[in-house]
Amino acid sequence: MPELHSFILFLAAATLLAITPGPGIFYVAARTLAGGRPDGLASSFGTGVGGLVHVFAGAVGISALVMASAEAFTVLKIAGALYLIWLGVRTWRAAGFNEQGTLKTSGPASAFREGILVEALNPKTAAFFLAFIPQFVDPAANVAQQFIFLGVLSVMLNTAVDVVVTFWAAKVRSGLAQRPTLIVRMRQTSGAAMCGLGALLLFARRSSAS
Repeated sequence: MPELHSFILFLAAATLLAITPGPGIFYVAARTLAGGRPDGLASSFGTGVGGLVHVFAGAVGISALVMASAEAFTVLKIAGALYLIWLGVRTWRAAGFNEQGTLKTSGPASAFREGILVEALNPKTAAFFLAFIPQFVDPAANVAQQFIFLGVLSVMLNTAVDVVVTFWAAKVRSGLAQRPTLIVRMRQTSGAAMCGLGALLLFARRSSAS
């Protein structure tokens, strides 16, 4: 564990970053508006697991190798962006009603899996952990253990904020429960937002890691 003053600074900075609106928060909100609170919570915990992938990869140096390679960064960036765009298109197409006249939903299990992939394929997350966490690590102690500890704590903070966002977005959605046509439009907007996030990811630059 890092020194106390470094830990306090990290906690303050990580909390501020967690509550700052970013792609993760917008993705979870869009997922909740599209599928309701169960899907939103599942996607929140899914992105948390995806974040842990970057934490442990960073601790063993894999993320550093990816970020150092222009080709590897580009492949990961394109894969993540295209996957997010595909989810957006699928959300848009599934925004209507099924044969029974009820709203379609992909379900929490699907939302959880998709959340993992969305975050695990996001090179911006790898760049964040590699640029942010080492600033609070004591080089005289076990660096890998400190990286994992701080990384897991950061993921927990981000997930907690995502859960709050999920409940907020679910409340907005429940207020429209008596207007199913408007919910369809809201789902389509959520799909478009996911496509927009994917397009932004396509333009992510390696310099963001420096």
